Amino acid sequence: QVQLVESGGGLVQAGGSLRLSCVVSGRTFSNYAMGWFRQAPGKEREFVGSISWSGAETYYVDSVKGRFTISRDNAKNSLYLQMNGLKPEDTAVYYCAEDSRIRWFVGPLSNVGVWGQGTLVTVSS
Repeated sequence: QVQLVESGGGLVQAGGSLRLSCVVSGRTFSNYAMGWFRQAPGKEREFVGSISWSGAETYYVDSVKGRFTISRDNAKNSLYLQMNGLKPEDTAVYYCAEDSRIRWFVGPLSNVGVWGQGTLVTVSS
């Protein structure tokens, strides 16, 4: 059974930083592209960014480019989201996600196989 467990959310002031982590168990982590999504209150879940199975490639939506960085440590079965220059509009529940296809990466994560439970990030103005 594959499990994704996020951590690292919290309350931060605008302009601050947070680092989210996602630990994956039950699967060969290094075979799958991974991504981060977020869902703000009253809004639909949206894609934030993704990383290839090797970590060599990343993809971000325009709203977070230059502020957020996705990385992974395949030896630790871990995915990370470093968020700098946080804005109030970044407030959301953040979810890590695993692609359903082995060694497939084209940018946006469109076929999610497994979701994490989410971690809340609140940015105060």
